[in-house]
Amino acid sequence: MSLVSTNGETPTLERVNVMKPWLGEEEAQAIAEVVASGWVAQGPKTAAFEQAFAQHQQVEHAVATSSCTTALQLALLVAGVKPGDDVLVPSFSFIATANAPTYVGAHPIFVDVDEATGNVTAQTLDRGLTVATTAVIVVDQGGIPVDLAPIRQWCDLHGLKLIEDAACGAGSTYRGHPVGHGADVSAWSFHPRKLLTTGEGGMLTTNNQQWADRARTLREHAMGISAAERHSALVAPPESYAEIGYNFRMTDLQAAMGLVQLGKLDAMVARRRELVEIYRRAIDDIKGLELVADPDYGTSNFQSCWIKVLPEYGLDREELLEHLGHRGISARRGIMAAHLQPAYSGLKNIGLPVTESLTNNTLILPLFHQLGAAEQQRVIDALSNPGG
Repeated sequence: MSLVSTNGETPTLERVNVMKPWLGEEEAQAIAEVVASGWVAQGPKTAAFEQAFAQHQQVEHAVATSSCTTALQLALLVAGVKPGDDVLVPSFSFIATANAPTYVGAHPIFVDVDEATGNVTAQTLDRGLTVATTAVIVVDQGGIPVDLAPIRQWCDLHGLKLIEDAACGAGSTYRGHPVGHGADVSAWSFHPRKLLTTGEGGMLTTNNQQWADRARTLREHAMGISAAERHSALVAPPESYAEIGYNFRMTDLQAAMGLVQLGKLDAMVARRRELVEIYRRAIDDIKGLELVADPDYGTSNFQSCWIKVLPEYGLDREELLEHLGHRGISARRGIMAAHLQPAYSGLKNIGLPVTESLTNNTLILPLFHQLGAAEQQRVIDALSNPGG
């Protein structure tokens, strides 16, 4: 057990974090080169990151944005979602999934999820369908790939646009392809809690050329000429604005970091999956705990390594959080249920029993690339001894 003391007093437990980004000298050097170039706003590095990310995700177009939330907002706009439309979304997701439809004047309609994966299914979506529904947002929750093919078939049957919130999904696969591959448009997050980080930042991906072009325009105030073209020209051409746009741009500082991180992504996924297998072997022997697993149709990057805390364990989820905290281990409550938050308390909802069970009984364990054997063993020992 690791003990630290900085003042000669009684040593305290060294903290085991729930997550740390894997950053180093390569990222620092890449950012320094951008600073030295003098072009730090959206520019050539952003374009290079877009091209590299599109290639990695096996899609035609990638559009860098300031966050996954802004990418989701643009995805809804280019997909033609209008004020007053209904958009089916999982409640079992970070609140940004529901906020994005709200930003464009649409109504989020919360649907339930599958208990094993935490993801929506064609069946749960069907129970939320309304006459005003024009689109659905599916989520690869915690990096667990959503079963997209039956949802694709269901959306096509009802004439709905399929948007994938792949915020947690970089490095996860679905039927041999990267997640996001089969959606009409997908959105990605590069927040520090994700595997691939640019500090803040996001990406929109699609195979639709017109949608990608419009997203690029909208992210730059709907300017008729791109900022890169304007700033590179000796005599800048006149600007025009055909519609109301947004400032949703990524900087070249972030993109330079993203390019380095993208090169590390496969190693990150492999390491996380190794660590999850160590957790799995231990947790399989602990009565009352269940660890999330790959579905049979894909592989997870395990962006979040969550466990279900069942009554047989002896502690409930809140008690287990406290138990881990007393041992210097930082864990987190499982994915929130957006429909239970005050911001959405006024919406009428169909029953969401699985969502409410998962949000009340799941816990996210420490998992990051640099997690050492001794740190992970501390977590396992604490889980194995809830009474000690």
